[in-house]
Amino acid sequence: MQIDLTGKTAIVTGSTGGIGFAIAKGLADSGASVVLNGRRQAAVDAALERLHQQVPKAEARGVAADLGDAEGCDALLAAEPEADILINNVGIFGPQDFFETPDDEWQRFFDVNVMSGVRLSRAYSSGMVERGWGRIQFLSSESALNIPDDMIHYGVTKTAYLSLSRGLAKRLAGTGVTVNAVLPGPTLSEGVQSMLAEQQQDSGKSIDEIARDFVMDQRPSSVIQRAASVEEVANLVVYTASPQASATSGAALRVDGGVVDSIA
Repeated sequence: MQIDLTGKTAIVTGSTGGIGFAIAKGLADSGASVVLNGRRQAAVDAALERLHQQVPKAEARGVAADLGDAEGCDALLAAEPEADILINNVGIFGPQDFFETPDDEWQRFFDVNVMSGVRLSRAYSSGMVERGWGRIQFLSSESALNIPDDMIHYGVTKTAYLSLSRGLAKRLAGTGVTVNAVLPGPTLSEGVQSMLAEQQQDSGKSIDEIARDFVMDQRPSSVIQRAASVEEVANLVVYTASPQASATSGAALRVDGGVVDSIA
């Protein structure tokens, strides 16, 4: 199977690093014209340089915009008014006890993790429908199903993406635009590596070993018994963005390493 996205424009939010950057690279490798996004211009510029180093023939550009509010989403839309593929990847996370999480933190998580996807999908889907082809994806998480007791506010936002993706897929039924959610599990992104760096230094183990220990301690139901790589997550996203995935819509697609203990 050869995925060819030549002639398609793909926007990947929150793509200056981690899973988002891996997705952008995978889409660029497949011929798509890719739009990177981050909050700071310096981070966007650095990501673009890195992408061009890894994919020399990539057609890529970047937009610095904070998508945690309507103004930031409007800035992205003004810079890039059309898209064939929209990957709603931007998100924030962090542990905090339910009884110590104030209203404004709940609102911040909801604005970034949910409303950015709502606003951008609403704006870009109309053009996709007019052209009779489009792909919208929401990066959810296995935490949408296994709500973590130390990050309830985060889990709630990821569950919201499952409802949003399923409902929008039904709303756009028969238009040629597919909508899906992708649910990564523990993934060895730069952020996770940074979180585990102190443990790695103290133990003398490799980062892969530390990540495996973390997975087995925190997600013992994992079938692969390790953290996934960002590329492994990106592979599913790129396929779901392809013409070959035309019969996949309204789905919650797990790339969680089998963490969710379910046959469905």
